[in-house]
Amino acid sequence: MTERLTRNQLARLVAQDIPSGAYVNLGIGQPTLVSDYLTPSQNVTLHTENGMLGMGPAAEGDELDEDLINAGKIPVTELPGASYFHHADSFGMMRGGHLDVCVLGAFQVSVAGDLANWHTGDPNDIPAVGGAMDLAIGAKDVFVMMNLLTRDGRSKLVEACTYPLTGVGCVTRIFTDMAVLLVTPDGIRVRDTYGCTFEELLRLVDLPLLAPERESMLKA
Repeated sequence: MTERLTRNQLARLVAQDIPSGAYVNLGIGQPTLVSDYLTPSQNVTLHTENGMLGMGPAAEGDELDEDLINAGKIPVTELPGASYFHHADSFGMMRGGHLDVCVLGAFQVSVAGDLANWHTGDPNDIPAVGGAMDLAIGAKDVFVMMNLLTRDGRSKLVEACTYPLTGVGCVTRIFTDMAVLLVTPDGIRVRDTYGCTFEELLRLVDLPLLAPERESMLKA
């Protein structure tokens, strides 16, 4: 049994699951780490909400340019062939179904694939849903990247979201520090676990989950 995944290990795992040639948006927070693990052979084109195609990894040292940032205000690099465009055009790409994958953080994900990632009721939370709503409904696949449990040990995978929704039935895959979960018509299927067994995962989330397919085949 492997250990729980660190943020960087999780980012690498997400990057490996992004199809070759995909157009991808990475949300703010943990998802921004994914760009550091994409390989040239994947030929992935990163889109930023603030108007850029062809974003590269995070900028360091002499690469830093205060005018070249992503939607999370993190300095980034540009790859050969990168382009810039108006914010409205960027949202047109998001809403028009032109993105293959978006990777978002989350406060909660329901077993039906509903996403809540912008407000918990805390007065210090951001005041509006922003572009996450457009990404959630516009991307062909929505990957969520998050810790499975809150700081007080509650599961972020829930029967029904109690926080304001970002999108309904939009999440297709959930990457956490303890498991990778697939949202299927039959329910949430566990693909892999990290630092726990399938049975331990069931106790942590207190929800019905489908066993990894290899375990189901062994028991058949």
